[in-house]
Amino acid sequence: MNDRLKKLSDAGVSIWLDDFSRERLTSGSLQELIDEWHVVGVTTNPSIFAKAMSAGDAYTGQLRELKAANTSLAEVVTTLTTDDVRDACDLFTGVYTSTDGVDGRVSIEVDPRLAHETRPTIDEAQRLSDVVDRPNVLVKIPATTEGLPAITATIAAGISVNVTLIFSVASYRDVLDAWLSGLEQAHDKGVDLTEIHSVASVFVSRTDVEVDKRSTP
Repeated sequence: MNDRLKKLSDAGVSIWLDDFSRERLTSGSLQELIDEWHVVGVTTNPSIFAKAMSAGDAYTGQLRELKAANTSLAEVVTTLTTDDVRDACDLFTGVYTSTDGVDGRVSIEVDPRLAHETRPTIDEAQRLSDVVDRPNVLVKIPATTEGLPAITATIAAGISVNVTLIFSVASYRDVLDAWLSGLEQAHDKGVDLTEIHSVASVFVSRTDVEVDKRSTP
């Protein structure tokens, strides 16, 4: 498997880990995946963090400290997740630097409950970016109707975005339009576009592709 991953990496494929936990950070597992398995990025989401926090005791000490400080549940979640993502970003600094920012990214998702609320999604994306405070963080935003203008506004603010929940070619085109609009607005504001590296997770069926082909002039 290591051999196959190397061949993929040599061919220009960026290999990302769709799994994450504090245990991976503290045990050296994530570093090993970077060094030996050609992993150049990590994506996270609330389900991944829920699984990580329910297993083992990696978060116990910090949870006790936050409880003693009467921290709200929302802030507890934000603190735990952003601390992990910040540490992971630091771990990927070498990859980020050596690839001029193309790889070495770590993704953190806005609250899924905001998927159909544009302004709160924009605010949450900015907040997560500010709290993590690392140039190689990606903020994950869903490609809902309300999420599209949030993608534009977030990119316009100079924040790199990972777009998720794309289930058709038509939706992907909408995301491209939102992305380009964001870059245009960022350029107009004088934002350095070389610092913005966004990605999109696309899930399409063969039927979607065939329908799109038939509708293309």
